[in-house]
Amino acid sequence: MGNLPMNEVTSKHRMATQISNPKLQLDERIPSTMRAVVYRGINDMRLEIVPVPQIGPGELLIKIATCGVCGTDLKKIHMGSHSAPRIFGHEMAGVVAAVGAGVTKAVGSGVTNFAVGDRVMSFHHVPCGTCYYCRKNTPAQCPLYKKTGATAGFEPSGGGFAEYIRVMDFVVANRGVVHIPDDVPFEQAAFVEPLMTVLKGTKLLNLAADDTVLVIGQGPIGLMHAVLAARTGARVLTSDLFPERHAIAARFGLTNPIHADKENVVERVFAETEGRGADAVILAVGGNALIRTAMDAVRPGGRVMLFAQTQHGEATFDPAAVCVDEKTLLGSYSSSFAVLDEVTDLVFDGYRNGFDLTQLISHRFPFEEAVAAIEIASNPRPGSMKIMMEPVPGAGAE
Repeated sequence: MGNLPMNEVTSKHRMATQISNPKLQLDERIPSTMRAVVYRGINDMRLEIVPVPQIGPGELLIKIATCGVCGTDLKKIHMGSHSAPRIFGHEMAGVVAAVGAGVTKAVGSGVTNFAVGDRVMSFHHVPCGTCYYCRKNTPAQCPLYKKTGATAGFEPSGGGFAEYIRVMDFVVANRGVVHIPDDVPFEQAAFVEPLMTVLKGTKLLNLAADDTVLVIGQGPIGLMHAVLAARTGARVLTSDLFPERHAIAARFGLTNPIHADKENVVERVFAETEGRGADAVILAVGGNALIRTAMDAVRPGGRVMLFAQTQHGEATFDPAAVCVDEKTLLGSYSSSFAVLDEVTDLVFDGYRNGFDLTQLISHRFPFEEAVAAIEIASNPRPGSMKIMMEPVPGAGAE
């Protein structure tokens, strides 16, 4: 990929500084081509010029202001689980650039609630709300949910790592596009999607005010898990290797850190719970190595939630811990639109009242430095948290 001269957003340390007044401008005419960061194979990401997607009836074209780099994007890039070429990215927000004409049977009233210039965030998956899985409150298993409804070209894969995305009619019709208040920046709104996945998991645990919760991992997802767990009244212990992440967690009121680089996490949890163990453990770190730690740290009758284990494989655990000790091992994957209104309140009203998720952003990159963005996101270090990519440097702050 080519390199452009450094700017304020991408200093030599690539920290999260801002460019003032970048202004995400809508083009008078939608261009025929755009820049996109294209996945061409394992660990092969390229900045390319691709066609701007064409939209049909009931669909929206959104000009992207910012898109977060998610751990699931990284797994796809590094493990080759998805065919190439694709354009990933799904934690995205921007401006409506075009509205599809007409109304189809599938979308009912069409897209009459959206107009060119509207500030929005978009999901890439939505449930139908009526199938067997939706009725059983497992919407991420819904057949419609498994269909990707946002694309920048090639096989639909989200598309947020491009200048424009096409949002399909079934996403628009099923609450998959959300208006952003004028006083909330795009990059705060981009947290609606990941926070909804986190809130779904928190609710599955049915936490009580007298519970003690251990959250393993204090990256952006783990920190949001800890904050939402604390909002239930539960006492929250947070574990991470990096003191810098505990310092960020402290800004959100999380004041019971376990320094996993020098403390035995399980021993500390037992010391904090009169020898019982945590009532619930949330594993917000990918891979299987810490499943055993989570199971050892939870009390008999407690719950362990796997949140980042999205790759199929095999893991070893003590079956008697589940049977005899009655420990519950459960998972939570992706979103639940049953909590959408609660999430948008948390993100939008929260921004006005101290829940500023942009504090989790450590780096912002232009598309021209996408390879560096992926490298830092893939290899967490003391100073890295949430990584964002922006077609127009600084536009996410608008």
